[in-house]
Amino acid sequence: MLEKIRVPGPVGRPRTRPDAVAADKAYSSKANRAYLRKRRITAVIPEKSDQQANRKNKGSAGGRPVTFDPDSYKQRNTVERCFQKIKTWRGIATRYDKRPENYEAGLHLRGSIMWLKRLTSTT
Repeated sequence: MLEKIRVPGPVGRPRTRPDAVAADKAYSSKANRAYLRKRRITAVIPEKSDQQANRKNKGSAGGRPVTFDPDSYKQRNTVERCFQKIKTWRGIATRYDKRPENYEAGLHLRGSIMWLKRLTSTT
């Protein structure tokens, strides 16, 4: 998924490397963190409690604790609420479309409708 990210800027081509990636504990693995570190992307992923316990049991051989910014992690709530709004469309939530192109078109349509509603809201 990270390969498809395009962050548009004011001029020039879009950036393909975000500054940070926020994810939940399910994505806390050595492989994911190594991939992000290799691409120089900050990982805002909390450490699983069992991983933390295993690291502490190893003592000094367990390595350093992972860096985690709780303030940046709080912003992940915005993304989760957006996913919830997208999934209010039953066809998207249950993935009725067989072809990925059709599913992606539905996502674009839903995003456009959400944007238009926000644009025309009176608040």
